[in-house]
Amino acid sequence: MGWKGMLPIAVLLLLFSTSGCSYLFYPHAKDFTAKAKGATGVDTLINLTNMAEATAKSAKGGKGGDQPFDDLHNQFHAIDNSICSVEKSVREQPAYALAVTHNKELGTIFKRLWKFKDDQPQRDQHLDLFVSELQEMRQTLQTLR
Repeated sequence: MGWKGMLPIAVLLLLFSTSGCSYLFYPHAKDFTAKAKGATGVDTLINLTNMAEATAKSAKGGKGGDQPFDDLHNQFHAIDNSICSVEKSVREQPAYALAVTHNKELGTIFKRLWKFKDDQPQRDQHLDLFVSELQEMRQTLQTLR
């Protein structure tokens, strides 16, 4: 197989390895970002963390991919995408690195939450952990204002 035969495979790998800063696979995340739009990128992220926290709390007691869980999934991706959109002056601050770390921790927690979305009490336990991480991220973001 020549390089022309491998090109479609390379394109697919590139698409599937892309993380953050893209609405390709989660187009509804863009809708949540628009609803949370603030004066700055940090304000948008703070609004998204508030929104996601309320949704996570409403997802407790549920099962599977119910509406609150689906909304939370898209809100998580909105946060993940928006972390890349903050102003350059903010990205240069040391606290921004901590916000990125919180975002990565949210990703890890959400992967586990996805695994347990059908199983109680694990779903609710992971939702609580997700909320706790959102609160820590929001505190960090507030220092970047």
